[in-house]
Amino acid sequence: MSFINFARKEIAFKLVYYGPALCGKTTNLEEIHAAVAPDLRGDLTMLSTRQDRTLFFDFLPLKSDIIKGFTSKFQLYTVPGQAIYNETRKLVLRNVDGIVFVADSQWEKMEENAQSFRNMQDNLAEHKMSLDDIPYMLQFNKRDLPTAAPVHYIDFMLNNGTTRVPYVESVAKEGVGVFETLNLLSRMVLAAFMKANNMPAPSLPDEIAVSTSGG
Repeated sequence: MSFINFARKEIAFKLVYYGPALCGKTTNLEEIHAAVAPDLRGDLTMLSTRQDRTLFFDFLPLKSDIIKGFTSKFQLYTVPGQAIYNETRKLVLRNVDGIVFVADSQWEKMEENAQSFRNMQDNLAEHKMSLDDIPYMLQFNKRDLPTAAPVHYIDFMLNNGTTRVPYVESVAKEGVGVFETLNLLSRMVLAAFMKANNMPAPSLPDEIAVSTSGG
């Protein structure tokens, strides 16, 4: 749920990158953090565990004044991929405004993708939420690997909800698809906020969160 600070005229939106271990969640955030100007972002904070990491930082988007009278701010989080850290996953999902599910495209990771997706649904349910309630999208990462499954197969496996959602193909370690993913989800989250608050929806620019030319 977005947090509105009326004193500072600021609205903060929480975006979470979810997915199995080593799928590319951390790489996404590291690429984005490196692309955002230092004066527009907070520190990249890492909560380390024995086998995984949870990262988060906040930043002001390129178009921070889309909601008239307020400055928009995005807070980006990853969840730990290891199943033993499920309580942390639940905590990170609290008050989420939008989700990117990052799938590992390798054939041998399909079962892990499916398990992580089901786990995400279960954890949302603990917060009395479902994927029907919030904007979410898919990112099919590691498309450069020779063992990558066809896009239509991953899409069929993960994109079978009541409403089909957009997906982006990516090679996060090279920055491919990273900013496209973030900008698309940012647009979806802002549009949902305006609709929920009966606000006229302006024509949202393609680049809201970060310039694809950044790096």
